[in-house]
Amino acid sequence: MPTYRDHAVVLRTHQLGEADRIITLLTRSKGKIRAVAKGVRRTSSKFGGRLEPFQHIDVQFAEGRGSLEVVTQAEALHVSTLASDYGRFTAAQVLVETADRLVAEEATPALQQYRLLLGAIRALETAVLPAPLVVDSYLLRALAIAGYAVSTAECAGCGAAEPRWFSPQGGGAVCTSCRTSGSVQLDADCGGHLGALLAGDWDAATAADLTVARRVDGMVVNYATWHLDRALRSLPYFER
Repeated sequence: MPTYRDHAVVLRTHQLGEADRIITLLTRSKGKIRAVAKGVRRTSSKFGGRLEPFQHIDVQFAEGRGSLEVVTQAEALHVSTLASDYGRFTAAQVLVETADRLVAEEATPALQQYRLLLGAIRALETAVLPAPLVVDSYLLRALAIAGYAVSTAECAGCGAAEPRWFSPQGGGAVCTSCRTSGSVQLDADCGGHLGALLAGDWDAATAADLTVARRVDGMVVNYATWHLDRALRSLPYFER
């Protein structure tokens, strides 16, 4: 069978038969790929822990006959240690579930999503930034790449300056005339924090008041839930 190599982040796995697993990966060149890892659940497996979620690997695939490729080799590019910290482990679960949902079509290049996910996982690994800020920033930026960029400084509906409300279904910041049912008040501090998270401005994001950060976190979760059509299963387990 023809083979090819790529770099990838493992998104999720599920069991297949007695010893195999189906691995879902986000690759650098081909986007989302699903592949069978044969014998990976045996103690003698040549793959070890390299095909677990969050791992960054150099992987070789053999082209399968159906929709599934076959993993023939996997070498670690970076060994994740997130499983040792429950808070950061659950944060990473939010990241990979979001990537899996946003990159819906398989074998379609999604380089920006790949780079963003890899950067967010590495940020969690270093533990320099608070995990909630990493998750909120990732959600906003991943949604923006997918075409759902949140408005933070002007009305998403009419472009008016100094919007006073936040509406997930309205596109983010909105004015009084464009506000929708369920909108919440948006002050300048919250709007600024949203903008910092969207831009990846960590100096501004980490300087935000805790009350502001918590309010914005709720806005981000509601915004992501609306545009992903349903809530992320991993979010209730993420310890903030």
